[in-house]
Amino acid sequence: MKIFQSFNKAPKFDKPVVVLGVFDGVHLGHRQILKTAAKLAHFNKRKSIAITFYPHPQKQESLYSLSHRLDLINEMGVDVCIVVKFTADFAQISPEDFIRKILVEKLNVSYVFVGNNFRFGKNAKGDLSLLKKMSKIYKFKLKNFEVKKSGKQEISSTYIRRLITSGKLNQAQALLASPVTVLGTVVKGISLASKLGYPTANINPHHEILPPSGVYAVKVIFNKKIYNGVCNIGKKPTV
Repeated sequence: MKIFQSFNKAPKFDKPVVVLGVFDGVHLGHRQILKTAAKLAHFNKRKSIAITFYPHPQKQESLYSLSHRLDLINEMGVDVCIVVKFTADFAQISPEDFIRKILVEKLNVSYVFVGNNFRFGKNAKGDLSLLKKMSKIYKFKLKNFEVKKSGKQEISSTYIRRLITSGKLNQAQALLASPVTVLGTVVKGISLASKLGYPTANINPHHEILPPSGVYAVKVIFNKKIYNGVCNIGKKPTV
């Protein structure tokens, strides 16, 4: 998957299939939209493009870091991801200008995929109704998706964040369609564990939502290999 950090850095595309959303966590609902768009683009020999926004337009705490999110979007088979830096200036773009100047003139879109609750443009005034109206004017096709539910509960990144922070990891895993994961960088500690004969790795999480403090059985992915492990989150009680 090719990643561009702004619309200006992206090339001109030949009638791509574009998916709009924050995609924080890439949960079941996101996966359905992204995979369907990628499949349609591949069938029509077009490019599939995911447009995501960072930081979160509603200033919510992210479920996963941006690099983690991009890894997951890549797994859905999307060809291109454009990361839009959500600045004060960008927030002033009207919904109509976003459609005309970016989707139509810049990206030359043929299909737009969105969830029914997607909002965009200044003051979040753009919605599904406006997209339907503008799709007829600018001759692109629109595919909208119902918000997925688990029972009566709508699946959202906000709800999954609450599950993870309250320790309900099995429920979160079901909605993410994958185990709860934390992406981080190994940082040097005081090497006490190595001296005791049990070397450990200290992880600096990349702005990730963490489960409650405790000791967890984990799978560690390092250099594309998977290892069984034990992870302590929080204070170091043995020390």
